[in-house]
Amino acid sequence: MTRKYDLTIIGAGPAGMSAAIRATGLGLKVLVVDEQPAPGGQIWRAVEAVADTRTGALLGEEYRAGQAVAHAFKHCGAEYQSNTQVWQLEPGWHIYMSQTQKAEIVQADNVLLATGAQERPAPFPGWTLPGVMTVGAAQITLKISHQIPTDPVWIAGSGPLVLLYMTQLLQAGGKIAGWLDTAPIGSWRRGMPHFLAAMGNWRDMRKGYQWIKRLEAARVPIFRGVRQFRAQGEGRLTHVVYESSDGVTHRIPARLLLVHEGIVPSIHMTRSLECTHTWLPAQACLAPNVDTWGQTSQAGVFAAGDATGIGGARAAQVRGEIAAIGVALRLNKITAQEADHVALPLRRKLDKELAIRPMLDAMYPPDQRVFQPSDDTIVCRCEELTAGDIRAAAKVGRPGPNQIKSITRAGMGPCQGRQCGYTIAHILAAEHKCHVSEVGFYRIRPPLKPLTLGELASLDIGDDLP
Repeated sequence: MTRKYDLTIIGAGPAGMSAAIRATGLGLKVLVVDEQPAPGGQIWRAVEAVADTRTGALLGEEYRAGQAVAHAFKHCGAEYQSNTQVWQLEPGWHIYMSQTQKAEIVQADNVLLATGAQERPAPFPGWTLPGVMTVGAAQITLKISHQIPTDPVWIAGSGPLVLLYMTQLLQAGGKIAGWLDTAPIGSWRRGMPHFLAAMGNWRDMRKGYQWIKRLEAARVPIFRGVRQFRAQGEGRLTHVVYESSDGVTHRIPARLLLVHEGIVPSIHMTRSLECTHTWLPAQACLAPNVDTWGQTSQAGVFAAGDATGIGGARAAQVRGEIAAIGVALRLNKITAQEADHVALPLRRKLDKELAIRPMLDAMYPPDQRVFQPSDDTIVCRCEELTAGDIRAAAKVGRPGPNQIKSITRAGMGPCQGRQCGYTIAHILAAEHKCHVSEVGFYRIRPPLKPLTLGELASLDIGDDLP
């Protein structure tokens, strides 16, 4: 017998947990499914186990705040299913998912996609070498196992996560060999037009200032305006080569290089459902269009949190609550007047939380060089395709991303284009001499995640399904 719910939430991060708490409080029958073994998402990963440890102390108050949210979520009455991968959604809404190698279909009147964000793929020569990681991956190892690199770390990139991780690493006893800051010179000057508006979130402004002062106090070598860099080594990373702002090339020994060029919404599920999306120029990415309640262009499909545009954990919580109210309104569990009344303070809080975003977007734009890697740079790791392979294919007619996929198999590996989609779109835009928003993105088809034949065979398709 197929399980049925008023609302199924995919993702148990800040948005998903907050939505579940609000939705159950409004009388909805809720199921929350998540790939991770415990709630928290990426930003609050392992918070229940870590918050009260020394790792939790160095990760800060905002990380530890997730502990109370996770506790409230566990006791709100929503069904929670961890270690579960959703691999297909069909109108109805029927959600196909697997847990412990066994597949199942559940039905929900509404679906909330709280799938969060991912680090922006930033291919460069040598990025596949052992010894090269993303800042986000390094932070995850710190959260779940308190792993601290034994060797001094080189960090390349820009953005708030870079500053946060470096301060956390220093507090944990790690060492930083140097920071190759890829943000264009004059980041503060670019952010100044948005300064007064950003003061609506002055706590985050102060926090960012404190991070920078800590780096200065620790005398971390900072190389600003780095134009480009690459990793070198035979079998593993041994050197980093970078070009400084004055055009001089430097070659430095390195055993660990952490890179980061911002984060982008996770859009694979909304793309697979053919929800309409909009290109966000400031963040150079796509995001699903949502109405004031978080509903996408597909009736009954809602999205919340960083999956709708980067805003951080607190904004994600508020977006999740607003979406839950929208679902209750759609199910007539609450009147329009009641919904507006409950949502008003949440909307004001959301405006406050997002006040700093225009300033951050102006200060830390994605490095345009990551969108045009050299011909010998691997851009599709799954199929080991280089930028040169894509450019060569692009010269045959005027192919879009889906034609490139057919010609080269780019985007057909296990990650289903999560790591190459934007890079290939930018390469095609340059070859076709048009804006990347005109190129589009891969057409995403199920299964959304790798699926074994055993899992598929275990699926019990009942008579109540179409």
